[in-house]
Amino acid sequence: MAQAQQFKIKELEAFTYKGVNRRGKKVDGEIKGTSIAEVKALLRQQGITPSGVKKKPKSLFGDGKRITPLDIAIVTRQIATMLSAGVPLVQSIDLIANGSDNKSLRTLMQKVSVKVQAGLPLSDTLREHPKYFDELYCDLVKSGEASGSLDQIFDRLAIYKEKAEALKSKIKKAMFYPVAVMVVAAIVTSILLIFVVPQFAEIFQGFGAELPAFTQFVLGISEMMQQYWWMVLAGVIAAFFLIKRTYASNLKFRTWADGLIIRLPVIGNILNKAAVARYARTLSTTFAAGVPLIEALESAAGASGNEVYKNAILFIREEVSSGNQMHLAMKQTDQFPEMVISMVSIGEETGALDSMLAKVANIYEQEVDDAVDGLTALLEPMIMAVLGVVIGGLIIAMYLPIFKMGSII
Repeated sequence: MAQAQQFKIKELEAFTYKGVNRRGKKVDGEIKGTSIAEVKALLRQQGITPSGVKKKPKSLFGDGKRITPLDIAIVTRQIATMLSAGVPLVQSIDLIANGSDNKSLRTLMQKVSVKVQAGLPLSDTLREHPKYFDELYCDLVKSGEASGSLDQIFDRLAIYKEKAEALKSKIKKAMFYPVAVMVVAAIVTSILLIFVVPQFAEIFQGFGAELPAFTQFVLGISEMMQQYWWMVLAGVIAAFFLIKRTYASNLKFRTWADGLIIRLPVIGNILNKAAVARYARTLSTTFAAGVPLIEALESAAGASGNEVYKNAILFIREEVSSGNQMHLAMKQTDQFPEMVISMVSIGEETGALDSMLAKVANIYEQEVDDAVDGLTALLEPMIMAVLGVVIGGLIIAMYLPIFKMGSII
């Protein structure tokens, strides 16, 4: 094994070729290999006499397809299915690589296949690609290799990844509508202030009377938008990137922001349920795979997706490592509902903690789904209401002087 780890593995590259086949017909195409000499040998085996072979130039902008977490979830499910059907691991990886339309994913799986064929453990190979396979994923694969139950581990991983991506999709859907309302309202308001309100301003100049305060306020904003719209736009963009960067780099700000978000009406309720579901699903998957509870809690903290819940789970980990029961530690955090704590307590007493956590995850994933559907139904009329208030307010501001003049006459 040590020799295999020291062995330098050449990665497959794409080559283009031109040549003549056995029938004397000119052919060209693309082939994978580690060198020009190897590619020429492969072509001769296929009955092609090469006249020119060269490396395929890499696109400046890539192949247009990146590897998404959903792609990894699909790959995990495919490996689990093939392993359970008795297909060897290397052959499973090769089949996935050859059957993928995503060039980036195909290249990734080919790299994994080459190193596994050279004798490297799959878990160590996957650790070389942390962008796609996180510590939790690699640790579970390692436990499957050690126990000889890689097919079962991949099945659990597939369920975990599928549930995680489904939950993430629901959260994005829940966050999309409020953002959509604000963006649409901002665009409509800006168009009216920059292009429509100035037309009324020209009419008001001939009135010779003092305009209502509301109308003066709207005209003032309109003048500012006409002159400094680019500064407003630049400020919004700069603020967005500043908040994003601060959130990523500043732990205190991230903790404050996550705490604020989970206290928001409606949205906060959905995010809290999603965090509980993610915690239960991660803990159930890792604990059922034979990972010790302390390590499983650490994995759950890393996968929480919210700094408040991460701190709560780390507190639970410390309490459990000190010999306290998990459900009592969960109660002290004030972050978990009583029903969840009760189910965890039952799981600890009966020795079926993993199955009880899986049930908690199923319940809360369904509640998130229902809450998102309810939010969608609620926000559809709210979008119309917000736009109506914005547009109606501007119209009232523009017609107030006309109504005032009419009352004087």
